[in-house]
Amino acid sequence: MSNTGGYRGKVGLTIGESEPWWPEAVKAPDGAPNILLVLYDDVGFSDFGCYGSPIRTPTIDRIAAEGLTYTGFHTTAMCSTTRAALLTGRNHHSVGVGSLANFDSGFPGYRGKIAKEAGTIAEMLRESGYRNYMLGKWHVTPLTETGATGPFDGWPLGRGFDRFYGFMDAETDQYAPELVRDNSHIDPPGTFETGYHLTADLVDQAIGFLAGHIAERPDTPWFTMLSFGACHAPHQAPFDLVRSYDALFEGGWDKERAERLARQIERGIVPEGTELPPRNDMVRPWEAHSDDERRFFTRLQSAYAAMLDHSDQHLARLIGFLETAGVRDDTLVIVMSDNGASQEGGPMGFVNAMGPYNGRKEVFAEKLARIDDIGGPDTHSNFPWGWAMAANTPCKRYKQNTHGGGIRDPFVISWPNGIAARGELRHQFAHACDLAPTLLDVLGIEAPSSIRGVEQMPVEGVSFAASLTDADAPSKSGGQHFEMFGHRGIWLDGWKAVAFHPPGTPFDEDQWELYHLDEDFSECRDLAAEQPERLKSLLDEWWCKAEQYHVLPLDDRFAPRFAENAERHEGNRTRFVFHKGMGHLPTEVCPDVRGRSYDITAEIAVGEGPAEGIMLAHGDMTSGYALYLQDGHAVHVANIGGEKCEVRSAGPVPAGDVSITLKARFTDPGTSYELLVNGEASGSGAMPHSFGPFVSWSGLDLEHDRSSPVGNYAAPFSFTQILKKVTVDLHPRGKALDGEAIGNAEMARQ
Repeated sequence: MSNTGGYRGKVGLTIGESEPWWPEAVKAPDGAPNILLVLYDDVGFSDFGCYGSPIRTPTIDRIAAEGLTYTGFHTTAMCSTTRAALLTGRNHHSVGVGSLANFDSGFPGYRGKIAKEAGTIAEMLRESGYRNYMLGKWHVTPLTETGATGPFDGWPLGRGFDRFYGFMDAETDQYAPELVRDNSHIDPPGTFETGYHLTADLVDQAIGFLAGHIAERPDTPWFTMLSFGACHAPHQAPFDLVRSYDALFEGGWDKERAERLARQIERGIVPEGTELPPRNDMVRPWEAHSDDERRFFTRLQSAYAAMLDHSDQHLARLIGFLETAGVRDDTLVIVMSDNGASQEGGPMGFVNAMGPYNGRKEVFAEKLARIDDIGGPDTHSNFPWGWAMAANTPCKRYKQNTHGGGIRDPFVISWPNGIAARGELRHQFAHACDLAPTLLDVLGIEAPSSIRGVEQMPVEGVSFAASLTDADAPSKSGGQHFEMFGHRGIWLDGWKAVAFHPPGTPFDEDQWELYHLDEDFSECRDLAAEQPERLKSLLDEWWCKAEQYHVLPLDDRFAPRFAENAERHEGNRTRFVFHKGMGHLPTEVCPDVRGRSYDITAEIAVGEGPAEGIMLAHGDMTSGYALYLQDGHAVHVANIGGEKCEVRSAGPVPAGDVSITLKARFTDPGTSYELLVNGEASGSGAMPHSFGPFVSWSGLDLEHDRSSPVGNYAAPFSFTQILKKVTVDLHPRGKALDGEAIGNAEMARQ
């Protein structure tokens, strides 16, 4: 570990194997700063105002003005993988998160969970006396391990954090989130109607954690990681804020790219002479679209911009709290993004992507008719490729890809008492796995060789702490490799080799490109043909690193891996019994009703008073199913992308013990529904769609529907009678899971 001078908190403390791990037994280094890491989701290189965007981000811009703006910071192209690298200081394949936390391929680099041999920065800092708080998105635990029984060893509290408030999955509805406090699922504390938004809630909770910390342990430093849902889909923000951006973006993505590049050149973010690459594949010129299409695309971009603006406003509250509490000058603040802007919105974008994921087309007339719903609670919107391309200006491609658009991201850092520079740029190459060793270097702490009795693997990242005080400090030596879904890349000494991998094609046929990034920031001048020996040398180095860091075997079986993981988790289980009192079930551990017939039977006791309310509900306003009583009648609703099929019993349910059964029969591509009360047929219906690749990102509850209703009722619609139990019986799958469709739906959630 290299040590560089000039830091107030540099004390050179080393924690050995014999030291107790619990922080009560360890005092933090004198002068150690607090650390606030703010991690954005799917925000492109140019989206912060200080990187050339017109989106209003004054809080982030102020942090940059009070510290440093990095132009060469790189991530891993996806969310789980970047988090694994950030948290551990190792390459993401090395710690078992080569791809997503959504599946386990069995190979060491692709387990979907951070290895215990790779301690997190929270675990390392805890050994040096820090208290650690995590808020927001986690997504480095297999989703099949996120239910009420865990196991909890991969949850935040199992990986060094003292408190957690956030969500475990890749995304969540901002008005009706899948919330976890510490190790327990909880209902959101508000609704859209009461003004609730997850971003505000996360900041409220962060302030609460830190206020409590300062009250109890004012001399103990803390590490807080605030991982916003913004700006991952669904893009949800206050309507007035969304519409305030329409005029700003009505000129379109071509104009926006050019203007952002001009600002970047003027500010020194990119070198003079940096070119805009051609539009990404299949992105049409703005002027080639109709007036209605441009109006619709503008509104989708406005929702994205408003979500970022909205989060910046709430980040201002957190920074303001640090100032009021008198700890801002002693707090090292980092703001960054986990990967480039997302391509999952496709060429036209979505108002509610849940329908298309299940084969229900969202035709343009429907999109346009719902333009004023964008940003609201019954939408799952995402912007089209053209706007994602603009977000990544001046880089090529998107999230998932190893070209600049997927892996080159904004990164600003400020520490008033530790970094003297104000408003300066840093152009060194750095990678997500370099952040943890940089923080340790700043503190003068060596990574522990053992954590809780587990011998630790070496830290693989390289500290860039020298650049905090020296603008001319060198970039990391040894190079940096990249791989995501078969897309590959390697950086070494200012040169980059990169290959886009079309899924399903032989890896040997990938077309490698060669760029001198020191002179070609935007990867516009491919030098592969001119310098074949340099390219070969870089490829040889890539293969060496791939073997060393568990990248191999290369696996682009994108679709099968999703389907296999689902089948493996389900096994032979066909019956689920839910008793009264059961807590919330996240969707990955719910009965898998996709592509099959199934029965839902609720056993209830009906007495006096209104007979209504939820018996079982899985999903939210955008997609799902529910069985409930309404006006005394038994009702089942299936909701696919907002299109609903409601089946209501012919008459009210009788008093006494009652059995209500819903029989769903998969007819490919549709589903028929029959409702039975005490074994007697009482209603039927059908819809032309079914739950194919996906049900919902929202989970399952008994006796209430949390805050985003699946059907035509007002949440929570609590059950007014006595629910004994609900049984779900799964029939043999009528159609093999469509891995490609599952993959597309899952990727939109990453």
